[in-house]
Amino acid sequence: MAVDTARGGGTASVPPKGTARPAGAAGGAPPAGDGGCACADCPHGVREGRRRALAGFRRRRDELAAGIGVPAALAHSPGASRQWVSDELTQAARTVAEHTRAEAAFRLGGLWRRTAAAVWGAVALLLAGQAVTAVLGAGWTTGRTASLAAALVCAAVLTAAARLHRERGGVLAPVTGEDGRLSTSRTVAAVWVLLASYSVLVVAVGLAIAPGADAPARLLAGLDPGRGAGLLTVLALCCAVAVTVHRTVALRVRAQRLQKVRADRPRAADLLTDDGGRGAFTDVQYVAVCSVAAVFAAVRLARRPGELPDLPWGLALLVAISALTYLAGKYSEGGRPVILSVVRSREVGDLDSPIRTGDDIEIRGSGFVPPGAEAPDRLARTTVRIGAVHVHVPLVPVTGGFANPADTVLTVPVPVDVEPGRVEVRVITAAGVETNRYSIDVLD
Repeated sequence: MAVDTARGGGTASVPPKGTARPAGAAGGAPPAGDGGCACADCPHGVREGRRRALAGFRRRRDELAAGIGVPAALAHSPGASRQWVSDELTQAARTVAEHTRAEAAFRLGGLWRRTAAAVWGAVALLLAGQAVTAVLGAGWTTGRTASLAAALVCAAVLTAAARLHRERGGVLAPVTGEDGRLSTSRTVAAVWVLLASYSVLVVAVGLAIAPGADAPARLLAGLDPGRGAGLLTVLALCCAVAVTVHRTVALRVRAQRLQKVRADRPRAADLLTDDGGRGAFTDVQYVAVCSVAAVFAAVRLARRPGELPDLPWGLALLVAISALTYLAGKYSEGGRPVILSVVRSREVGDLDSPIRTGDDIEIRGSGFVPPGAEAPDRLARTTVRIGAVHVHVPLVPVTGGFANPADTVLTVPVPVDVEPGRVEVRVITAAGVETNRYSIDVLD
């Protein structure tokens, strides 16, 4: 999800405290004549509930950004009105987050059927292709029977796995990372594992049904390492990359050198983008090169179904270079958030003065909003520790998004509970990562 889009939506509408909730608002009953299903136990109702909650939140956010709906008793105090607006939007954000999680659970629970259908659709395409080539070629052969039988075995195994992991996305469960996104390295490795397994199954079925006394020896010769050295090398390399990336990401997250925020559900776009939804060069080139190599290997397998695909060493070297590029990108991405400077926030017409309790401070740096944490409910989790006091960064709405917090600047008030003197300032992001310490002087 792009940063601007995510900041513009992802939460729900909550009316001001002490006022009645209008019909059709987030979490309320559907208005008469709306025609949308609002059942909480069906996919359409869940999607409609999230849509209404999101629309209500955006409307409420834009109203508060224009100063509409702020209690008159708070209008004289910019700090109090800002805090009230932030609290209202934070509650609204949590409401929409609940709707979003419910929708994601419904989609993930029904995904296994779609993945199983895609697997059997691929088997049907294989059968159609075999039938067409049999009519146009030399007729139905033992190799075609072996290919189709191996495809049926693979489809049955994948369907059983999808059923077993139906709560986690079916066949996508093994290639989904701990952050809830599709893992590029695991998906690429899974493709090569599936291709190699299918190739061996074709040979195994051929051994069982091939006529002739010399057929078994000929089929076993197709498994000779010299024939499939390129395929086996690429398979080992991609599997090693998947394991290395998993360990590298885990260690960097624990060492607070990489910020990870969990996604609501896996998406196909995760294979080509970073956590923030932006296209990632290393991921794109890795998927593209491995896809081309896998198609080449599949074509070679179709032409010679009795042996492992002999992947040329030039193509294997290209995959190796792509894999190393992808691995280097994983080592270099991310980094800890950092505070570069802290200054007193000055309004137009204010006099220059030191930082005192009650003043607003502007914290400048980078990495305050981790990729994937642009939704308002996650923005509201950003916290600043000033001395011994934890200050939640207020949400400051503007039309279409939020002005605070931002990835490079945060504005927070200095609470009266902060002891005068030299105090340390730290930012705690939505991913739970702390920045470096930055000392400021607070006067009484």
